[in-house]
Amino acid sequence: MSLTDDKKKKQSESERLSRRKFIKNSGYAVGGLAVGGVIGSVIPWDTEDKAAPQTNNKNNKTTNFTHALMNFSQAEFKMVDAATERIFPEDENGPGAKELGVAYYIDHQLAGSYGLNARDYMQPPFFNGEKVQGYQGRLRRKEIFRIALKEMQSYSQKKYKKGFISLTEEEQNAILTDFAEDKVKLMTVSPSGFFDLLRSMTLEGVYSDPLYSGNKDMDGWRMRNYPGNQMSYTDIIEEDFKDIPPKSLREHM
Repeated sequence: MSLTDDKKKKQSESERLSRRKFIKNSGYAVGGLAVGGVIGSVIPWDTEDKAAPQTNNKNNKTTNFTHALMNFSQAEFKMVDAATERIFPEDENGPGAKELGVAYYIDHQLAGSYGLNARDYMQPPFFNGEKVQGYQGRLRRKEIFRIALKEMQSYSQKKYKKGFISLTEEEQNAILTDFAEDKVKLMTVSPSGFFDLLRSMTLEGVYSDPLYSGNKDMDGWRMRNYPGNQMSYTDIIEEDFKDIPPKSLREHM
C-alpha cells in the first residue's frame, strides 16, 4: 500500500467516526428535546403516577381537565356561571354551583346530543302543549340557551342598566325570579321554560358524576352523604351503618 492510499484510508475512517459521533450526539439532543421539552411538557402522565388522580398541591383538590368550553362563548359561560350560583349558592353546608363546575357540565351537555334534542321528536306541526306536556317547540336546547341568555342580558340592561354578571346577587335573583314567573315578555322563548331548564341542569351538574364535569371533587355528593358509584356493598352489608367515601366512575376505569 502506498503512502497516499494509507493516508486516504485514515481520512475515510476519521470521517466515519466523525459522522457516527455527530449522529450519536444528535440523538441525545433530539431525545432530550422530545422527552424534556416539547412532548414532555404536553403529556403530563409521563411524570405522574397514572393510577393517582391529578391534584392541585395548594389545596389538595382534584384538577378537572375536562373544564374547557365546547358550546358557550366566554360571555355566555360567565352568565351561566353566575346564574347557576344564584340557583345553588355556596353556604355553610358546602360549595355552590360555581365551585362545583356546574356551568361546565351544562356547556358540555349542550354541545352534545342532549343540546340537539337528538332523542326527541322534533318534527312539525308544533302546538302549545299543556303544562304537564312540557316543551312542544322547534328550538333545540342549545338554541334555547343561546336566545334566552341574550334576552336575559337585554332585560338586565333594561331593568338595571348593567349586564347580568355586573349585578348584585339580589339583582340577579330578581332577574331570575322574573323569568321563572313569566314576568318578562318575550316573543322568542318561554321565560319560565328557560328557567326550568336552567334549574334542572344546575341540579344535574351538582349531583352528576364528576366524569361529566360537574360535582367537582364529589363535594355535591359529600353534602348529601351519598357514596357515589360503589361497585359492591357485599363486604359491609351485614355490618352496622357505615360512612363510605364517595367514588366516581373515573376510579373504576
